Amino acid sequence: MGSLVITDDQKPHAVCIPYPAQGHINPMLKLARLLHSKGFHITFVNTEFIHKRLLKSQGPNSLDGLPSFRFLTIPDGLPPTDVDATQDIPSLCASTSKNCLEPFRRLLAMLNEAEDVPPVSCVVSDGVMSFTLDAAAELGVPEVLLWTTSACGFMAYLHYRDLIQKGLVPLKDPKDLTNGYLDTPIDWIPGMKNIRLKDIPSFIRTTDPEDTLLNFVISETERVQRASAVILNTFDALEHEVIEAMSTIIPPVYPIGPLQFLQNRIQDSELEAMGSNLWKEEPECLKWLDSQDPRSVLYVNFGSVTVITGDQLIEFAWGLANSKQNFLWVIRHDLVSSDSAILPPEFITETKNRGVLSSWCPQEQVLNHPSIGGFLTHSGWNSTLESVCGGVPMVCWPFFAEQHTNCRYCCTEWGIAVEINSDVKRNEVESLVRELMEGEKAKEMKEKALVWKELAEEATAGSSGSSYVNLENVINQVLLSTREKLD
Repeated sequence: MGSLVITDDQKPHAVCIPYPAQGHINPMLKLARLLHSKGFHITFVNTEFIHKRLLKSQGPNSLDGLPSFRFLTIPDGLPPTDVDATQDIPSLCASTSKNCLEPFRRLLAMLNEAEDVPPVSCVVSDGVMSFTLDAAAELGVPEVLLWTTSACGFMAYLHYRDLIQKGLVPLKDPKDLTNGYLDTPIDWIPGMKNIRLKDIPSFIRTTDPEDTLLNFVISETERVQRASAVILNTFDALEHEVIEAMSTIIPPVYPIGPLQFLQNRIQDSELEAMGSNLWKEEPECLKWLDSQDPRSVLYVNFGSVTVITGDQLIEFAWGLANSKQNFLWVIRHDLVSSDSAILPPEFITETKNRGVLSSWCPQEQVLNHPSIGGFLTHSGWNSTLESVCGGVPMVCWPFFAEQHTNCRYCCTEWGIAVEINSDVKRNEVESLVRELMEGEKAKEMKEKALVWKELAEEATAGSSGSSYVNLENVINQVLLSTREKLD
């Protein structure tokens, strides 16, 4: 992948720890592979719950790794469960911040006492696992935080405290969710323009000043100042204004995305089979896509966390059916709240020759398949960036967190998406899907999506791409440096 390859006998040792959810594990594993390709010894730390799910989905030997790339675990502090689904996010955030520091300290101590691995030289942690900063400071090693959000989403999080001080948050009344209050313009966040309160990550949508996620975000973003640097899975051309403004208020910021493009440039055959999906993939969908015409299939996936109602499932289903478009729809078994995801027999009959349902699929491969013409998405950052990398325009239905921010930027700043109303109705799904797959606006969005794809490729190309250069800089200037112990 280029010039910088570490060949010292005493390898640097990076301990990488993602937040225990699918959308955080994927980019962290990509980054860990990149560091491994640069000569780092890697210890990848999952929670015990995530480790079990990975073994179930990827196979019993999937995490055997290499002598220089090992997987270890810590407990997450929550009651044991065998449920094969995303854990409750508020409970998980509260538990990791309260219960994970001590097990992580013990793990680092064990690694430093082991004779078969180099001593820990740096920590690469998820941005919302900032308890790790305490452990890194005690060891006197640098710590880099990987925020798995977009730059615009992260910038909005950084201003939660200001939103409270300005009296905009928490909401005064539950009616503020529907009475137009969320349309309040927010024109004072540096580097962000044309946004409203509804475009700020959704944890502000509470009337409770003690809300778990609201306060968790504030705590995690304020601890960013203690990091040696921040890494973002984005690229400068896509979010230049936000990144530039952000660089003036927090430690050095290194946009090194899209990580999937950087990862594709490395040759590390020993790690190629190492997967990170928590649900078992159904590769059969790729065979079906092979039989379809170019850009004729709509891909539908609401990610790993989104939960919808049975009524919303039905509205999406009939919207897809009535659009008369071919589609590949990923429906997790835990997609529908308090019920199984059951579709009407009439829908199955209506779409049997043009629709395929899957419980999970290799999304990056799907979005790069020539038969995919559009993506109906929840606007999670991984999905958004993977769509950009595939040059695929989107219909967005954001669910929570910074998905609302991503959606706004996709629609108004980048010109690659349109948005479905949160109160989803089949007629709107039908019309927007048809527009995405056949309409005049779709051609314009497709052209812009391909431009962004080209810029993403340039950012990760050779020794001149901005993301490539940033990766080398964060390695040389931060991860391989020594840091005095913090008080």
